[in-house]
Amino acid sequence: MSDNTQKPETMTGTVIEALPNTMFMVRLEDGTEKLTYLSGKMRKFRIRVLVGDTVTFEVEPYGGKGRIIKRT
Repeated sequence: MSDNTQKPETMTGTVIEALPNTMFMVRLEDGTEKLTYLSGKMRKFRIRVLVGDTVTFEVEPYGGKGRIIKRT
């Protein structure tokens, strides 16, 4: 059996805008902006993410939204 699952690419950026439904606009180091949402574990344990926080997120392989997995 071969394992075809790939690890999602992780990136780091700064939250520049908080949007409804726990979505955030994140600016990367190169200046591009990415729409992200909060992961289920962060919602479950009520981890707060505020504008100005540095976050780590996984990028979907199809170029869609990112999922915030860690607040640093």
